[in-house]
Amino acid sequence: MADPILVAKSEHQALSLLPRMANRHGLITGATGTGKTVTLQRLAEGFSRIGVPVFLSDAKGDLSGLSEPGGGNKKVEERLAVLALEGFRYRGCPVAFWDVFGRQGHPVRTTVSEMGPLLLGRMLGLNDTQQGVLALAFKIADDAGLLLLDLKDLRALLNHLGENARRFTTEYGHVSGASIGAIQRALLALEQEGAEALFGEPALDIQDLMRLEGGEGVVNILNAEQLMNQPRTYGAFLLWLLSELFENLPEVGDVEKPRLVFFFDEAHLLFDEAPEALLDKIEQVVRLIRSKGVGVYFVTQNPLDVPDRVLGQLGNRIQHALRAFTPRDQKAVRAAATTMRANPALDLERAITELGVGEALVSLLDDKGRPGVTQRAFIVPPASRIGPIAAEARARLVRTSPLYGRYEQTIDRESAFEVLKARAGQAAGAAQQREGERSGGLLDRVLGSGGKRRQSVPEAMIKSAARTIGAELGRQLLRGVLGGLLGGTRRR
Repeated sequence: MADPILVAKSEHQALSLLPRMANRHGLITGATGTGKTVTLQRLAEGFSRIGVPVFLSDAKGDLSGLSEPGGGNKKVEERLAVLALEGFRYRGCPVAFWDVFGRQGHPVRTTVSEMGPLLLGRMLGLNDTQQGVLALAFKIADDAGLLLLDLKDLRALLNHLGENARRFTTEYGHVSGASIGAIQRALLALEQEGAEALFGEPALDIQDLMRLEGGEGVVNILNAEQLMNQPRTYGAFLLWLLSELFENLPEVGDVEKPRLVFFFDEAHLLFDEAPEALLDKIEQVVRLIRSKGVGVYFVTQNPLDVPDRVLGQLGNRIQHALRAFTPRDQKAVRAAATTMRANPALDLERAITELGVGEALVSLLDDKGRPGVTQRAFIVPPASRIGPIAAEARARLVRTSPLYGRYEQTIDRESAFEVLKARAGQAAGAAQQREGERSGGLLDRVLGSGGKRRQSVPEAMIKSAARTIGAELGRQLLRGVLGGLLGGTRRR
């Protein structure tokens, strides 16, 4: 049985997170500068120590310090002296760095097909009508066995759909040319932001996020400093990753410790302007992924950033200070106080505004799954370094990682772009052939000087198309809860 993770220490008791309750999810909130990132770091290294891999996004570049031992920080030394911790020693964690843009970590990609129309539509900022056309395009691609790996595949598919709108309307319903144009323009804007780096192959294998080194869980750190400039892309990518875990991991029920813990930093970006359909899916995934052995922890400034339907799923709570300067701030303070278990000896609403840096209100689940009485306590400092490591040290860790070389080189295999381009060329050739037949000059070229029959252009077109998509035809592609392909029908 895994040891509890010491999270905080109050005047009267130590507050620890029970590993078997860690997949009941959690919430870390507080104003900027109150200690949320350090709390996240403490939890991440605690999970790593007990053999639980972690995935987290590093929005400010501060969390790379998890890879090195701490020490030399005067404030940390003072806090350790106050807490009088026994057996505390500085040490780092095994880490793996990831970066969508491939600059400060292993490139991390998915395919357009796996992202699915719902999340991709959110990235593109589509309205309901445009979202419907995008879903129709994915349906046509699935039915035809066309692989959508990168953005040029999607663009080629949309061009094909627009050029053949009348034919597709008969089978699939109305295809709006204006909506196709709007989607194309949104794609262009997305490409100009550099988001095309997210799509392609080799796509991320989620098993690479679930590794152990020396019996400790690897902490996977996604560099999100640049990605944060594209909040819809950031949110959609993290939700896709969560849905991949949900759809591909087997049911394990209640376990002694999680198989993986997933931290959503800047969680408000996941929910801002999210359509109702997407919120429903997020709630479903958060509610059900517990049985897959995955714990989900949201990190944000304000408890009101998280919709009530999701907030109710988060059992472990750590509330740092909030400042009640505006009516909305005051509402957030009241909301935070009322969502934590009451302590008769503590005025929670007042305490939230009085907390110092590194101090928090803590309510963790007990061994029966009940929220503990909220305590005011100091968060235990992490044993790893607080703050970023040197760029050279990060680059060295990337180069020496067991994953190095697996994702660094892109692969551009035959997919929708190549198939549709070939079909267009074959159609043009067939048109030329028909024109030649009308002029009477085709027969000699077909039969040749020896009279032997050659393969006609239509026959060649059919056989080429069969070779291209034959492996995909004869099976239906199924999409998961957030629109990505289910594990049984993924690309491989």
